[in-house]
Amino acid sequence: MQKVGFFRSIQLKFIIIFILLLLVAIQVIGSYFSRELERELTDSFILQIDQRVDLLKLNLQQAFNKERTDDPEELTLQEEVQTIVQTNQTGQTDPITKLQVIDKQSRVIATSNYSNLDIIGKKTTNDLIVKSVRYGLSLDARQYNKKTGNRMYVKAVPIYNDDQTHVGTMYLEASLENVYNQLQKINKIFVQGSILALAVSAFMGILVARTITKPIMEMRRQAQTMARGDFSQKVNVYGTDEIGQLAETFNDLNVRLKHSRALTEEERRKLSSVLSNMSDGVIATDKSGAVSLMNDAAAKLIGVNPDEAQGAYLMDLLQLDEKTVDITDLPDTGSIIIDFSEDDDIFLIRANFSTISDEEDDITGFITVISDVTEQEKVEQERREFVSNVSHELRTPLTTMRSYIEALTEGAWEDKEIAPRFLGVAQNETERMIRMVNDLLQLSKMDSKEHPLQKEKVEFIEFYHHVIDRFEMNVTEGIHLERELPKGKYYVWMDKDKMMQVLDNIITNAMKYSPEGGTIRFRAAKQKNHLMISVEDEGMGISYDKVDKIFERFYRVDKARTRKLGGTGLGLAISQELVESHDGKIWAKSKEGKGTTILFTLPLMSQKRRGNK
Repeated sequence: MQKVGFFRSIQLKFIIIFILLLLVAIQVIGSYFSRELERELTDSFILQIDQRVDLLKLNLQQAFNKERTDDPEELTLQEEVQTIVQTNQTGQTDPITKLQVIDKQSRVIATSNYSNLDIIGKKTTNDLIVKSVRYGLSLDARQYNKKTGNRMYVKAVPIYNDDQTHVGTMYLEASLENVYNQLQKINKIFVQGSILALAVSAFMGILVARTITKPIMEMRRQAQTMARGDFSQKVNVYGTDEIGQLAETFNDLNVRLKHSRALTEEERRKLSSVLSNMSDGVIATDKSGAVSLMNDAAAKLIGVNPDEAQGAYLMDLLQLDEKTVDITDLPDTGSIIIDFSEDDDIFLIRANFSTISDEEDDITGFITVISDVTEQEKVEQERREFVSNVSHELRTPLTTMRSYIEALTEGAWEDKEIAPRFLGVAQNETERMIRMVNDLLQLSKMDSKEHPLQKEKVEFIEFYHHVIDRFEMNVTEGIHLERELPKGKYYVWMDKDKMMQVLDNIITNAMKYSPEGGTIRFRAAKQKNHLMISVEDEGMGISYDKVDKIFERFYRVDKARTRKLGGTGLGLAISQELVESHDGKIWAKSKEGKGTTILFTLPLMSQKRRGNK
């Protein structure tokens, strides 16, 4: 590893940060100190000037209030005021550089400037003086003299006599240069102190930085040693601060890495064991698609020997056409279904693809996870068929209703013979759709277990007779109901309403498909711990290959006749769900032209349980 130079080292960064923090602190303190010192010196200067102004104002008021006579030896107002103004000068160091007295007509009556005595008696145009004379206000301001480059403090103060009448104004200019010279000297001393502080801080920063960077440099050298595989050395711990704790942590890391290296081989063996015992198949390949690893599950799913598959091309093993599918595009597909079916033996595999990348995100290989999804695809196919059947079954009555309603809309409603017949057809189709929707809702509730069964103790033969009696009262002429039921008592733990629905569906189908003059036979027999119930008709029957399909949803043997009779194709599917929810079984026996028998079983209650109930 390349050695880090001083100008790129963390030591220099610590020094720079230390100095910058101190410099910022000095700048903030200096700015605040300079501003406050300027304000304090300026306020002190203005207070000093105001005190002198008050004394001058008192002397001038006495001069203005003094009564004058015609004595030629007596000083006039202008002479007395000029004397007061001139005696105010204390020397060249006096901050007041100009002093003038102006009367009520804005004429200068006295000035402290000997070189400019000719302005006496003339009106002044100074804006500050004019405002003070006009409004009798005391005004002050700070000005900058562009000619001399000096900063001045100017002030205009009104003068009142004993009657509080405004008789004149006193105007003065005072130089602020002494104030700012003092401030500049103090700032210079502050800057010199700051430079000295920075120099001392830089030296201290070097010492502090070395105490921080020395253990870090030792840890860097130790890290280089560890990178070469040598874990025998440790870093010196110089204290209990954060860096000392870092050194202790680094030594602990050294121990842990040494231990982790010893565990790497063990983890590799564990990974091999996991891959061998996974239920899903895993295939690893290089970037060209050649197999480098395959577990037993993958070998069983695709029917190859893992040892023989080493080096084989993945696309060939998965039976994918490399002309239509590129191996580099497989990870983008997410997952695909591969058909390994042979003849009538359906076998589908889902393959998920992902890439193996190095540190630079370059692809170095592929991982393929395969699993058997044959059953899942069968369920999905049944779901699609169910949706298709529902759409078809609902479309037929809706189409019929639309045709008849359009005919009524176009004027058939006025025909007293045709209109009732059309409305009757629309009503029948509506009722059939309602029955179909209700049956679908019931199937959905049974699938989601929303309505649990309300079971109770029931003597089934008596219950069976009651159901048959209901149909016997409304049986179609020419159809005979024949009972072959035992005389004993057989108790069943069941939901009476749901079981009545089962028998209603079975008997209704038997009556629909029974020919005129046919017989429907009702039987019941005990078989070990179950009671077997059957309903036999003499209808047209069902071919052998279609008998098991009659319990599928929407399946009809004679679709045209069933729709004509108002069937939904869901009755036997509901019956199967209800019988199985009672822990029973239901099936059918039939021959074409010789009728159909629907049979189901229900578990009988034991003697012990029957007594408890």
